[in-house]
Amino acid sequence: MAEFYRKKKKVCQMCAGKSVDYKDVGVITKYINEKGKIMPRRMTGNCARHQRFIAQQVKRARFMAIIPEVK
Repeated sequence: MAEFYRKKKKVCQMCAGKSVDYKDVGVITKYINEKGKIMPRRMTGNCARHQRFIAQQVKRARFMAIIPEVK
């Protein structure tokens, strides 16, 4: 018999108490892929509110030339 396992739902890291700032390159790079695009919610596990906040911080970091822009 085949046993089915449910995938464990990812917990939003920001709701758990971690913060993201556009100046913190180490944290920002966790939310962008190798091409420099912002990763979707289903991959990061963030809630909608914090995903919008992360997108805003990534765009700020791009504008300030802290991380490279997407081409």
